[in-house]
Amino acid sequence: MKISNVEAFWLRCPIPKEKQHASDYGLLTNFDMTLVVITTDSGLQGFGEAKAAVGSSGVCASIVNCIENELKPLLVGKSVSNITRLWEEMYNGTRDHYALSRGRKFPILGRRGLTISAMSGIDTALWDLKGKILNVPVLDLLGGACRDHMPAYASGGWADVNNIGAQVKGYVDKGFRGVKMRVGVMDDSVQKSIDRVKAARAVLKPDVKLMVDAHGTFSVPEAKQFCRGVEDSNIYWFEEPISPDNKPGTAEVRAATCIPIAAGESEFTSFDIHELLQLRAVDVIQPDAAIIGGISEAMRAGHLACAHQVEMAPHCWGSAFSFMAGLTVAFASPSATIIEFSLGGNPMMYDLVKEKITVTNGSIAAPTAPGLGMTPDWDFVREFKQGV
Repeated sequence: MKISNVEAFWLRCPIPKEKQHASDYGLLTNFDMTLVVITTDSGLQGFGEAKAAVGSSGVCASIVNCIENELKPLLVGKSVSNITRLWEEMYNGTRDHYALSRGRKFPILGRRGLTISAMSGIDTALWDLKGKILNVPVLDLLGGACRDHMPAYASGGWADVNNIGAQVKGYVDKGFRGVKMRVGVMDDSVQKSIDRVKAARAVLKPDVKLMVDAHGTFSVPEAKQFCRGVEDSNIYWFEEPISPDNKPGTAEVRAATCIPIAAGESEFTSFDIHELLQLRAVDVIQPDAAIIGGISEAMRAGHLACAHQVEMAPHCWGSAFSFMAGLTVAFASPSATIIEFSLGGNPMMYDLVKEKITVTNGSIAAPTAPGLGMTPDWDFVREFKQGV
């Protein structure tokens, strides 16, 4: 089958007031995503997500423009089957023939940033299409599942020191055996973050995993102070302790603590992940399929995790399409043992698609539907589509 059309839609949906939360990103009142739709000459469609921001809100107009005006002309008329070749052609641009003939990259200037995000949505939609064409889940195309079920951890934890215990206990009461809470600059001081973590751990049993996420907002000295303050709190991992722009600083934090360090959701391509690993900066890598370069590049990150004997835990904070992409990569990767499940207000996870994503007793099953198994609700798309 050949590609006949490539479309991108910026969707912005209000988050109900009772489900809104505040973090270092401010009060999140809307959820944004870029829905990528690739249509074949037979009318079959594949779907993916491209992100303008790691969090819930972000202006997606530039991604829509990139997909429809820069990348679409490279794709129309090409075979859906050649996903790897199409990735190389988008990444290398007019020099793609050099890259393919010589076996190394000749990237265009947009080798990081929103161009890679745009490619991410396209790549994921191509995998979705190929699975549908062959009538198998994308997971089968990646080598099949390494496990039948995977534990999910509840990703949330914004409450203050007096309420964080009840909040994380509420997650456990839903069946989750792992929870993640936010810390960092939102707490005004390192000590307040430490106090909140201790309050959370006090209500959790020792066998419940507790992750903490600073969203890259501590300085190196602050991150070290935080680690010393919570070293007796049995932290499963400390996520993005400092800015992703300071990879050597992340390595310095890791060298100063026994707490595993996680990062990677803000990185573009496996080259960035490789740099983190070369610097010995992380114990857990967290590629986001809607940012890093799609399912193809997330899998390459997974191979790096295997080679470096570190854990992989894809960042799955997004729509149902990026969640299923990350979930699929996790099930296909030997290094992945747990999956993120958003407990924030997320209409793109539940209202955008017709299918329901469920966690049962804290566990999620390997995908079995053809492609990614998700179908957009076109009434929802029409209602929340933004003009660009």
